[in-house]
Amino acid sequence: MSYGISIYFGLDNTREENIKLLKDAHELGFTRIFTSLHVPEADYSILKTEAREFFKLAKKYNMDIISDISPNTFKFLDLNDMDLKGLGYMGVKTIRIDFGYTVEEISKMTQNPYGIKIQLNASTITEEFFENLDIYSPNYKNVDALHNFYPRVGTGISEECMKEKNTILSKRGIRASAFVGSNNRKRGPVRDGLPSLEDHRGIEVREAANHLYILGNKSIFIGDSLPSKRELEDLSALSPDAVELCIELKEYDSVTLRLLNETYTNRTDEARDAIRASESRLLLKGDKIKALNTVDKNYGDITIDNENYMRYMGELQILKCSQKGDYRTNVVASVLQKDIYLLKYIKGGKKFYFNIINRVKI
Repeated sequence: MSYGISIYFGLDNTREENIKLLKDAHELGFTRIFTSLHVPEADYSILKTEAREFFKLAKKYNMDIISDISPNTFKFLDLNDMDLKGLGYMGVKTIRIDFGYTVEEISKMTQNPYGIKIQLNASTITEEFFENLDIYSPNYKNVDALHNFYPRVGTGISEECMKEKNTILSKRGIRASAFVGSNNRKRGPVRDGLPSLEDHRGIEVREAANHLYILGNKSIFIGDSLPSKRELEDLSALSPDAVELCIELKEYDSVTLRLLNETYTNRTDEARDAIRASESRLLLKGDKIKALNTVDKNYGDITIDNENYMRYMGELQILKCSQKGDYRTNVVASVLQKDIYLLKYIKGGKKFYFNIINRVKI
């Protein structure tokens, strides 16, 4: 699992802004950088100079530079077509195949001896493409995939499309990645954000990335020109292997707060009416849970059984239906309405954790 930024030379950002973004991202554990060397609106006199300088610094930080390429890209960089060794020397570790190459040429690239990964366009691959690629025996261990971003409103792909493409990729052991947009400085010239999913246009980085991880993406990139420090921090703080649920506390005590700050797994014998935390009762460590707020319960409420439920004391559930109040069960928090849709992804064996938005100290 990893996360990345995007850099576009000769476009919106100054040289100094790009270098500061690189350093900030590196300090927060970002390991990947996406860049495009053929943005039509870019100033190519600036791009050519700044790209080489930036690549040198990113190489020093051992970051994975991903550059989309075409035959024109090699000419622009004063390299021979398909000179992967030359790209590697510049610091490029992954090349994203954009257009202009046959399946035979792509297969040949996957077998390069220079350690350069080949990245496919995850949004446009098909079973037929792979059937044709298979003829030339590509090295799939050297391949990953990244979904497109979509500058124009209404053109981002659907969740169903992403799930279909990711399923095709996973059959061949290929890891998928995707973009979220920034709400700080949106890349020109359109400036409507650069998400992969249309559903994510204009929403917060953390919320969009959480959803992308759930859909099986292994790397998340911020697509826009200059994300804020807060957006970088939010992305780096996410747990990629678990669903984050934003919740609001209701009534609680210190034991309740401690339990709400753990990561849980939905039981593999998935209940009809609730998401049941496998680990919560084991985490009590001798504590007692007193009865409080034993009111009627609604879909999305988080409950913890109190001492009146005897051996079930400490059982934590997220309700999938409304229920009458029970003196044995405390209603301690609720999932925010904006995150209710995430409950459908927490199947048996899936991990989840809480982001408490009205966090308090006791």
